[in-house]
Amino acid sequence: MNRRDFIQTTVTGTVALGAENGTVPGGIQRSRFSLDQNRVKIYSPDFTKPVKVLLVSDTHLWMDDQRGVPFTQYSGRMAKAYNQTKHFQTGQPTNPNESFEKMTRLAQDSKVDLLALPGDLFSFPSEAAIDWVTQKLSEAGVPYQYAAGNHDWHYEGMEGSLVNLRSQWADQRLKPLYQGGHPLMTVKEISGIRFVTLDNSIYEILPEQLTFFREQVKTGKPLVLFVHIPLYAPGRSVGFGCGHPQWGWEADRNFELERRPRWPKAGHTETTMTFHREVFSAANLLGVFSGHTHKQSLDVINGIPLFVTDANATGAFMDIEFLPES
Repeated sequence: MNRRDFIQTTVTGTVALGAENGTVPGGIQRSRFSLDQNRVKIYSPDFTKPVKVLLVSDTHLWMDDQRGVPFTQYSGRMAKAYNQTKHFQTGQPTNPNESFEKMTRLAQDSKVDLLALPGDLFSFPSEAAIDWVTQKLSEAGVPYQYAAGNHDWHYEGMEGSLVNLRSQWADQRLKPLYQGGHPLMTVKEISGIRFVTLDNSIYEILPEQLTFFREQVKTGKPLVLFVHIPLYAPGRSVGFGCGHPQWGWEADRNFELERRPRWPKAGHTETTMTFHREVFSAANLLGVFSGHTHKQSLDVINGIPLFVTDANATGAFMDIEFLPES
């Protein structure tokens, strides 16, 4: 099945949620989902009212100004990466700025309850691009959640560990997008559904993020998880997923191109692997949504759907509805 055929296929399934595995006291009832092109619907008798979410990932804005001149040795490759793109549906020419502007208008016109922005909004931490996005989001006036992707904070070839560089540029550049929240983990509750956003842009989960996720599971309320890098699904490539058992030094093919530290020889931390196991055993998790691969896909693990959206650099988005079911 080619990519176009996949996107046009309608997929339906059941999210096997409940208290039978003992994860959540009391549990919640079973939910159903459907995927039709880039539109997702999740139905549950536990929802009190409809909730609309617009998922936008991998816009890869590359605009810059004089403030970025001292950093051109680190931004040069990615500044050329997405100057002109083809629309994911029509094939007509477009570009990241046009694509993002259309998304803010769509979010506004559709009166979405949440605009989910799980990473790679930028190709590098350009002050000009961050200022532009902040202004567009302010003008749209829609609630949003943001977490950084692996490009948002990455200046290629800059010295330092990935953890430290992410922390540095999250504080110095990306901070306005966190709206006063924690840069690595946030939660927003809308009509009884808890939307959890975690930054896994270094392919790893930190202990405090695992603790945070466990706290959300313990609430017993319906959960939705947004991450930039998809979680490992059987049969997917190493680059696809956070928590892939073969992730590590030998599998890292792009570290020289991206001018970053090579993935560790030891592979994933135990924290990351534990997080992956607990995500797909969480009885109240409705689904996981992510980006990163620039290709729409769906996997179902232990009855929990993992949705990946196509890149907004090509105009793509995912329209998500949570609908009460009698």
